[in-house]
Amino acid sequence: MSINEIYVNLPVKDVQKTRAFWAALGFSINEKFSNDQAVSVIMKENHIYGMFLREDFFQTFTNRPFAKGDTTQVLLTISLNSREAVDHMVKTALENGGSKYSEPMDHGWMYQSSFADIDGHQWEVMYGDISQMPSE
Repeated sequence: MSINEIYVNLPVKDVQKTRAFWAALGFSINEKFSNDQAVSVIMKENHIYGMFLREDFFQTFTNRPFAKGDTTQVLLTISLNSREAVDHMVKTALENGGSKYSEPMDHGWMYQSSFADIDGHQWEVMYGDISQMPSE
């Protein structure tokens, strides 16, 4: 089996504020799948998309309650090309309304930091050099 694309669907309170937040982090918006109920954030062209759906619209896709911003149901991880890119993304997220929920961790071969977006979804941001990973 081979997956062509992945769409991560998350509930948000305000679509326009969410659009501005992710655009400030440098991501493009797929206007074809965006409107007043949802914004489609292109995380990796032709592969990974964040679908941020207004809470009432999100609820139409499931018959179960969804986790609100004060709970954690999933941790999302973004892998970037450098430690500097990790720090830049987290700094930009914090400057645009995101919040910090843990301190950066340096494992030598892997560096990670994190932020919660404006709706409380938690994002781990990491850079790793697998060639430097200890064998034990």
